[in-house]
Amino acid sequence: MGIVSIVIQGTLLGGLYALFAVGLSLTFGIMRIINIGHGDLIVLAAFVAMVCVRALGIHPLATLVVVVPVMFGLGYVLQRGLLNRTLGDNILPPLLVTFGLSVIIQNVLLEMFGADTRRLNVGALETSSILLPGGISVGVFPLMTFAVAVLVLGALQLLFFRSDLGRAFRATSDNPVTAGLMGIDNRHLYALAMAIALAVTAVAGVFLAIRSNFDPAVGPDRLIYAFEAIIIGGLGNLWGTLLGAVVLGIAQSAGAAFDPQWQILTGHLAFLVVLVLRPDGLFPRTRD
Repeated sequence: MGIVSIVIQGTLLGGLYALFAVGLSLTFGIMRIINIGHGDLIVLAAFVAMVCVRALGIHPLATLVVVVPVMFGLGYVLQRGLLNRTLGDNILPPLLVTFGLSVIIQNVLLEMFGADTRRLNVGALETSSILLPGGISVGVFPLMTFAVAVLVLGALQLLFFRSDLGRAFRATSDNPVTAGLMGIDNRHLYALAMAIALAVTAVAGVFLAIRSNFDPAVGPDRLIYAFEAIIIGGLGNLWGTLLGAVVLGIAQSAGAAFDPQWQILTGHLAFLVVLVLRPDGLFPRTRD
């Protein structure tokens, strides 16, 4: 595999990792919650999509019409009814609660669906490719995944920097006490933030279910990829998250080109190198 092919394939893989990471970045950036259950929520969305395909007989991508609202509602209820009660100066309570949530989701999915791996079939779309000059083949679905990641990030950028809700999010993130004194209902705003984060997680879950095999136990690996993408890109930077995910994807593709067993390891090594050289990430958020 040539260098150009490694960069292209790694960049497209980074699109999927960006979808994994964006929801986690939102919850940490606004509420300072380290959601240990984030990866399992991605897997939960994948299973919801699978149930929709089986029950309704619709195309896997069409399940987004159902999965996104379901996860949005779950996020609001979860934050408003449970996680808001854990917020404070101590980061340990939400950490422990989301760890417990992770364990619960994994075990419920295991009881309901068993330990067998699944995958959603999208027919010809899964194997379709575009031939580029130089004989490089680019999969249509990975390209679609990257495009969706860019669209999601663009929509969130507009939401956070071009709307009243976005200004409220940023004010609450900077100083929740002052924001509350100005009439902002922090509990409702936090619930909306988690709802939006899980709506993005729903998109990640559907694309995960189409692109690779999944089972109730794969959530923690997705959480690790999300953490690494966020830290490589720089905390609080939405487009930095995408670039961090691309760096991670290229590192994994380079490792796979050398030896398939090195794919995951090279991604972790790239993360460690960035963490040592640039602890704030490659593209940390700057303040005006």
